[in-house]
Amino acid sequence: MKPHAAVSDVPPPPGKRPFLLVGLVAAGLLGWGGYGHWKQAAAATETQRKVRDAVPRVRIAAVERSDKPVDLTLPGDIQAFARAAIFARATGYVAERRVDIGSRVKAGDILLRIAAPELDQQLAQAEAQSGQIRAQLLQAKAQVDQARANVNLANLTNNRTSTLATQGWASRQNADNSQAGVLSQGATLAAAEAGVKVAEANIKAQDATVDRLKALTGFKDVVAPFDGVVTTRSVDVGDLVKADGSGTPLLGMDRDDIVRISVNVPQNAAIGVKKGVEASIKVPQIPDRTFSGRVERSSVALLSASRTLTTEVDVPNPDGALRAGLYVYVTLQIPRPEPAVIVPAEALVFNQRGTQVAVVGDDDRAEWRAIHVKRDFGTTIEIDQGLTGQERIVLGPPADLRDGQRVIRDGGQGEAKPVQAAAR
Repeated sequence: MKPHAAVSDVPPPPGKRPFLLVGLVAAGLLGWGGYGHWKQAAAATETQRKVRDAVPRVRIAAVERSDKPVDLTLPGDIQAFARAAIFARATGYVAERRVDIGSRVKAGDILLRIAAPELDQQLAQAEAQSGQIRAQLLQAKAQVDQARANVNLANLTNNRTSTLATQGWASRQNADNSQAGVLSQGATLAAAEAGVKVAEANIKAQDATVDRLKALTGFKDVVAPFDGVVTTRSVDVGDLVKADGSGTPLLGMDRDDIVRISVNVPQNAAIGVKKGVEASIKVPQIPDRTFSGRVERSSVALLSASRTLTTEVDVPNPDGALRAGLYVYVTLQIPRPEPAVIVPAEALVFNQRGTQVAVVGDDDRAEWRAIHVKRDFGTTIEIDQGLTGQERIVLGPPADLRDGQRVIRDGGQGEAKPVQAAAR
């Protein structure tokens, strides 16, 4: 009985239904996955088609072809138009000082008076000697007159003696003596005339000495060489000064109704710097004012160490607002040798193919152009290769913009606006 009971406890084998359910579920999952993959592929294909066929909306600007001067701003240093270090030309003591540092003077104004008693004494002595030499000239002229009278007398005596000797009334010895007397008196006359010439030459020499001393006494008054301002003073009343030009100058003066501004122009702009180029000057400490000037001179040759051209700009300064030694900024308006092409900085793209811009043709299709930058003005760029100046370019072109892709101008189909250069 027990064996039969054990056989009856074994469960029957499962049917086909569970396996069928599992198969249906697996098939459904595979189908769902395949559908999802197909849907993603279709979406990607559609996206690619939309990207391929998309027409981006872009902003367009016309390239500017400019022949306006280039504004080049450089640091500069103000210098006085003329500067003088005034030394003494007469030895003596400072008797009077009429100016101090900061005093404004006119040309010819007396700045200092020097007391020079020794020089005055030398002048008085030279004038006295000049009087003596003039008296010697008078004496020499009187001797000439006397010698001329002696010559006349000797000639008369010689004529009478020669006649008597011929008639036999006088000896031949007397005739020879009278003739020798004529020659002797002639020599005396020549010596007297030479004495006159010596006296006249002495007078000229002495007069030159007197004139020199008078000129030196004129330097006792130290005068201003030009209109300007006194910048330095190194002497005071009672100081001894010497006329040898050694040591410290008495005063220093600057002419500041016109000032010079020295700037060093780099090589890339030096060719365009010529006399007459306009310049504007800004002083950091006077922000509300701009001064005008022009280039008047340059060194012509560039400095080999820095490859710069030393240039001087003259600026009228009637009110004295500009002072020597100030640091300023000079903007030179340098003429262009040929018209330049100006584009906005936002139109440039930098990638592995270099610097490019996107040009839009008449058919509204984009074309990438390689360009070369000549000058960077910040908001605008000057280029010298790649564009002719007649093109229209895309501002801020999309990264995926392709050659030949059609674009839509933002704002309609109107005319593109020209570039407004921030710096000429």
